[in-house]
Amino acid sequence: MTELAHYRATRTAADTPARRALRFLAQPAAIGLLLALLVAALLGNWFHRQAAASLVDEERARIAILEGSALADFVAGKLAAPAEALPGDEAAAGPDPVSLLQPALIDWAERSPYDDAIRVVRISGAQLLASTFPVDREGELPRRLTRDEKWLFDLGQELRAAADTNRSEGVFRKPQIDVSPVGTGRIRVTVPYLVDGSIVGYVQHERPLEAVAPAPAPLPWPLLIVLPVALLWLAALALNRQGGVATGANRWILFLVALGLFSAAWYLYSSRAVSGLETIAAEGNASVAAAYGDLRARVAGEAAERETGGGAANPWDVDVFQRPRGLLKADGTADAVATGAAIESFSRPFARSLWGNWALGAVILAFFALGAARKLRETVSEYRYAYLYVTPAMIGMLVLVFFPFIYGITLSFTGQTIFNTNQPLTELWVGLQNYRDILGDFDVAKRTAEGWVINYQNFYWTLFITICWTVANVAIGVGLGMVLALALNTPGLRFKAIYRVLLILPWAIPNYITALIWKALFHQQFGAINQAIQMFGGEPVAWFDGVFSSFITGLATNGWLSFPFMMVVILGGLQSISADMYEAATVEGATRRQQFWSITLPLLKPTLVPAVILSVVWTFNMFNVIYLVSGGEPAGANEILITKAYKIAFEEYRYAYSAAYSTVIFLILLVYGVFQTRMTRATEAVHT
Repeated sequence: MTELAHYRATRTAADTPARRALRFLAQPAAIGLLLALLVAALLGNWFHRQAAASLVDEERARIAILEGSALADFVAGKLAAPAEALPGDEAAAGPDPVSLLQPALIDWAERSPYDDAIRVVRISGAQLLASTFPVDREGELPRRLTRDEKWLFDLGQELRAAADTNRSEGVFRKPQIDVSPVGTGRIRVTVPYLVDGSIVGYVQHERPLEAVAPAPAPLPWPLLIVLPVALLWLAALALNRQGGVATGANRWILFLVALGLFSAAWYLYSSRAVSGLETIAAEGNASVAAAYGDLRARVAGEAAERETGGGAANPWDVDVFQRPRGLLKADGTADAVATGAAIESFSRPFARSLWGNWALGAVILAFFALGAARKLRETVSEYRYAYLYVTPAMIGMLVLVFFPFIYGITLSFTGQTIFNTNQPLTELWVGLQNYRDILGDFDVAKRTAEGWVINYQNFYWTLFITICWTVANVAIGVGLGMVLALALNTPGLRFKAIYRVLLILPWAIPNYITALIWKALFHQQFGAINQAIQMFGGEPVAWFDGVFSSFITGLATNGWLSFPFMMVVILGGLQSISADMYEAATVEGATRRQQFWSITLPLLKPTLVPAVILSVVWTFNMFNVIYLVSGGEPAGANEILITKAYKIAFEEYRYAYSAAYSTVIFLILLVYGVFQTRMTRATEAVHT
């Protein structure tokens, strides 16, 4: 008894606060909280720096476009045709406006606080009218562009063509202003100028960029990480005065305390981060307004003429499509409502991304605090060689399969099209809208004065065609493959090896080549099938003009491609069945039909059912045959889901809608595969 009391006293005396602190660091909750805060903070700081840099870049681009637009108006005013002189009074006509352009640009550059460079190009005639670029002033201006300056002419043609395209299509699809970085510290903006309402040239303005310090972290590291961990340490000491690793109920209490501390710290961090970005955005808008005031003073008369009242949109503060942003009024004052909406549209997705970091941190915290990390460590330690062997395959699957798969599903919840690919997905988030549009549209057919009309673009019609296509092709492939496999499995069949080689050829030839050959066979005028029909007195068939006949073309092509695979699989299963079973059945008086249904099919089941499932998936997604043979004709009536998703993405350029379409295809096949496997129990062992 004395020795036990002495041991306890010695242990208590040696249990110093430093040792208790070290033991606390071994607490799973403490490790989880520390890692959660570190990961979330590192990602949050990176997101914050990127968002702040994006705001600064947007401010720089706005100011550059603002000055380029002001210059374009200034040049257009200078190049306006002078009043015609009266007959006999040529001197009253005044000087050529082009000759006045060079001094005006030099004066503009000298009044600028930066090292500006400006050039004016007229597209017609490929002329350089004026320039303050040192490399352009070696000869007399105006002059024709040289061979080395052809890119200036091409750029003007590109901007003019973009404006014409946008005007004809009625949408802003192509940028009408070019904004490009020059080196690491300069920016160049190219803005077309108009004379009599038509683009005749452009103004190119280049200016240096001021260095901007990176945005500081929203919260200092001690406040974000040290304080929550210290508070968790106090909670751990209160729960377990011995300083051991918490177990049982104490582990859950520590986890909930750690989660609360992490959530409180992250709420404070997110609030500070969003507030900081809003401040940067407001300061950027104020800088643009100040730059506009300076430009307005420089252009003077031209700006005054364009001003249409305090409520009008600013004509120079435009985007690359030359659409007014609406953030500044024509008099240079900020539009409070539009500015607030623009700041909110930027800060809201950023706040969502920060709370996504919180979710990641919460998962890390739970992983350590609830013991999952310890179990994983023990499992990996026990089976370390097995994990070592599969790690390369796991990494490959993660990079090549799972990441694109997850990205595609994420994309399906956005509204991304070809017009907004430069925007982050968080700004394009639409939730389940794409799925509602796909699955909620039941307008498959409607009655008209001419009868029933089918909407071939409807999802459910395409799904119906896909199911018919899959069922018919799998039936043909399995049926024909079964017949040929049974024939090749006949004992004593001569030239069996030659038959196998010939029957495997359709599968060995690349399917896109086979598809193109069959498309040529079905050609209405030159196809061999119609030639054969005409030889027997028939009329040539327009195979791709009818829904059913066009469906038959794909069915024949894919049937030719699919039977060799099923034949090989079934033949392998037949050869694995012992001949003794058939001999015993023959002795018992069983007919060949009874042997087939009672022996062959049950023993083929473990081989046949997975092959059928695989064939269904392949046929369901058989893109090449439909796309290359019939093209879904007529009018998309024979599209299947995968070709429809492709055309939505690469012909209509609705990437997110196509991703949602593809996700629906995946879910259909997933449900089918799980249902088929469980119903047939094909993966279970066969007991004989």
